[in-house]
Amino acid sequence: MKYDLVIFDWDGTLMDSAAKIVKCMQLAAQDAGLAIPSREAAENIIGISLVPATAQLFDEDNPEVVAHIVNRYKFHYINSDKTPCPLFPGIIPLLDALEPTPATLAVATGKARRGLERAWDNTETRHYFSHSRCADEAESKPSSDMLLQLLDETGIDIQKSVMIGDTTYDMQMAEQIGMDRIGVDYGVHGKHRLNAHQPVFVAESVAELHQYLLRA
Repeated sequence: MKYDLVIFDWDGTLMDSAAKIVKCMQLAAQDAGLAIPSREAAENIIGISLVPATAQLFDEDNPEVVAHIVNRYKFHYINSDKTPCPLFPGIIPLLDALEPTPATLAVATGKARRGLERAWDNTETRHYFSHSRCADEAESKPSSDMLLQLLDETGIDIQKSVMIGDTTYDMQMAEQIGMDRIGVDYGVHGKHRLNAHQPVFVAESVAELHQYLLRA
């Protein structure tokens, strides 16, 4: 393993949750009496923390309106919508292969802490990750704040660390501090967008990501 610290994004990188996020955002818009965003528009804000993502998606600067949309989104995500959110095929074998290596595994996600904890419980993956940073603990992506906090907490050199994600926001947060980054284009942003931020590799499948990491 080339890396001592491997930091994963969650939604769109480990978990196939884009369809549920889009559906719940569309339902929230309907509840709020707003124009329903397209799938492409809703997918584009995945990865940003929920409040700024909602404000961006609806071009809304009224905090009360944004808070209402966010509350309706959370209601549908947790209580109403039944769209499944499985891990991508091959993720468990990848994590199993990484677990015995010396690498420390971490998560940097746009989810709030409660959301990540729920996802860990639902997928029984908590034990793989030693460290994590969530949307309510750091500045939103594409700020590098989550990564800087993880570097400080682990004490691992940035040159031995890598950020893995499916969005340009993941690539930007690593690019800004000179951290290696790996894009995955099976999530929401395609290879051409990820390549604009000079990743060391773009994986077209979990199998390719697995092969690259374990030989890197």
